Amino acid sequence: MKHLDVSAIKDGSVIDHIESKSTLKVADILNIQNEEQVVLVGMNLTSKFLGKKGIIKIGGKIIDQKEVNKIALIAPNASVNIIKDYEVIKKFKVAVPDIIEGIVKCFNPNCISNYYNTQSKLHVVNKNPIKLQCHYCERIMNAKDLVI
Repeated sequence: MKHLDVSAIKDGSVIDHIESKSTLKVADILNIQNEEQVVLVGMNLTSKFLGKKGIIKIGGKIIDQKEVNKIALIAPNASVNIIKDYEVIKKFKVAVPDIIEGIVKCFNPNCISNYYNTQSKLHVVNKNPIKLQCHYCERIMNAKDLVI
């Protein structure tokens, strides 16, 4: 069996252990459009933990906490590596926060957060699979209902 190695990045971020079906959603969250960045998106790679996984490498971009929180909603098993001079300087698993503000839109069109210009606020009822409750209208949302 042939083995294909992926080149290392000098500085940037690597998001690993993404469920394959969620890889492109995570890439969307990262809004990778800079023509100067080196970007690698791999899907359906063999994983002992997930069976099949996705990985995203982004040269020149350190992802921020808001992006990490969004990724946690889509890919709760993901891990993030921050790379500096080809070395991993920080590694952590994503974690769904207990309260999510301004990231997910309530799916109830009559909710005050949609009706008035109010920032959304959702309480996490369950982290995996994700289940959120709107602070204002108390509606429950599952992963399929999320609009990020």
